[in-house]
Amino acid sequence: MSFKLGLTGSIGMGKSTTAKLLADEGCAVWDADAAVHRLYAPGGLAVAPMQAAFPDAIENGAVSRDRLKAIIMADPTALKRIEAIVHPLVGQDRADFIAQAAADILVFDVPLMFETGGNRNMDAVLVVSAPEDVQRARVLARGTMTEAQFEAIKAKQTPDAEKRERADYVVITDTPEHAKAQVQAILAKIRKGMADA
Repeated sequence: MSFKLGLTGSIGMGKSTTAKLLADEGCAVWDADAAVHRLYAPGGLAVAPMQAAFPDAIENGAVSRDRLKAIIMADPTALKRIEAIVHPLVGQDRADFIAQAAADILVFDVPLMFETGGNRNMDAVLVVSAPEDVQRARVLARGTMTEAQFEAIKAKQTPDAEKRERADYVVITDTPEHAKAQVQAILAKIRKGMADA
């Protein structure tokens, strides 16, 4: 039986880097955002139902995130209908991953783990964290959003302090070496617990 480890953290906290560290240590990683990208891509399972519900959301045979954003801005009720299409497909993608994964520890990289209640389906949750000034600098250095957009995203996410409080494990991503050492210690603890069970 595999151990289900939830991985979450606010924007710019180093979640992608930590997911890679976990994969490097032999964990199988399922990424919720990547699953949505697969579903929205040409030939993806979300394309036909989205086209039926929101014809304007389709561009070049794929679901356009930008067009979806515009649809949601124009009609706040659209989000619930979009979620009703996408969430079951994401759930199936996750179930397929669980069925096929051979690793002892399965990592579920879900940005809104606590916000969606996904933590209830995990054996433990790991939260990545970094000082607020580091978080802000990382996000703004990407050059993909303004400070106002960053603040808007942050406002929708469970505060970092609350996430750390609710987590079973916390990885501080201040330096790559420190993050790696913490990941290795956490996995050693989980694997010891599995061996002792």
